[in-house]
Amino acid sequence: MPEMGNYTRRVLVVDDLPENIRVLQAFLKPMGFDVDTAHCGEEALDKIAAVPPDVILLDLMMPGMDGFEVCRRVKRSEKTRHIPVIIITGLNDREANIRAIEAGADDFLIKPFDKVLLGARVKTSYQVKKLQDSLLEYQRELEDRVRERTREVERTREVTVLSLARLAESRDNETGEHLERMRRYARVLAVEMASWGRHPELKDPVFIENIYQTSPLHDIGKVGIPDGILLKPGALCDHEYATMKNHTIIGGDTLRETDLDEGVHSFLTMGRDIAYYHHEHWDGNGYPYGLKGEEIPLAARIVALADVYDALTSRRPYKKAFSHEQSREIILAAKGSHFDPDVVGAFLNCERQFEEIQFNFQNPVSDDNELPDQSAQSA
Repeated sequence: MPEMGNYTRRVLVVDDLPENIRVLQAFLKPMGFDVDTAHCGEEALDKIAAVPPDVILLDLMMPGMDGFEVCRRVKRSEKTRHIPVIIITGLNDREANIRAIEAGADDFLIKPFDKVLLGARVKTSYQVKKLQDSLLEYQRELEDRVRERTREVERTREVTVLSLARLAESRDNETGEHLERMRRYARVLAVEMASWGRHPELKDPVFIENIYQTSPLHDIGKVGIPDGILLKPGALCDHEYATMKNHTIIGGDTLRETDLDEGVHSFLTMGRDIAYYHHEHWDGNGYPYGLKGEEIPLAARIVALADVYDALTSRRPYKKAFSHEQSREIILAAKGSHFDPDVVGAFLNCERQFEEIQFNFQNPVSDDNELPDQSAQSA
């Protein structure tokens, strides 16, 4: 089989007349081309799909599917549109030429053709095809590099976010499992609510990815809370509680400044909103700003429930872990007051997934003595 380097130079000849095919085969093979043939339009399209040639020599007038339609279909496909199509026809009229051009033909010759001219056209078309192949391959390589670089950036971003979040949580005797549960709960809720089609924000898959990535930053502001308050095992007094609530402002302000440094809104915009507003209540009785209903960003409303569910079902210095059933009842009782009713509805639809996440990402077992059963301490 004739080759150029390690590459076989393929020409597909499409003509319903065997004598025309024999003439073209006899002419092209000495030029170093591997010649395949098709006797009708349907056969040609099957062969083009199976092994795309470098050049197509196409007759126009064939029974069944004519050459105009074959050319249109070749040029309509993303995979074959760059293959040069040279029309070789006995139709010597202006209308046929225009139709061939409109169908996407790259060149055409009138029978009987001049062999020197045909050879030049085929060689030129082949060189153009190889150049296009090289450009497409280069484009694919660039796209692969961009995708890999994007993955590296995303991995770096994720590690950075989790490192920052774990730094804050480490002062609160929390674990990486808490952060992993939190972001998985948030994603489950967002995916469920996206399936309803009622929330425009959730139509963008980037929203779901961002809430998964940034929800661990919800309590990053705790780095600014004194140990005496943050680690206090008992209930906080009013003054201490007021100080604790400042973690939302500290966290939100920190992420806001970082976001502004970027010059444009980034994924940290959602992290900022979550840090500021995840303790706001649907009825307006939350903090730090007393926002109400849809004034609260959707991401913060979702994380609010995820955060409370995790707090309820986790053991803390001041409480035992509540069961899923107990936590479910507490969340249901707060529907429309603490929590967005839609978020509660999503939680009820996804209870099994919450239980699986809670089971699969449990905190390490502690040897501490059992603690008193107290209500979950806010913040």
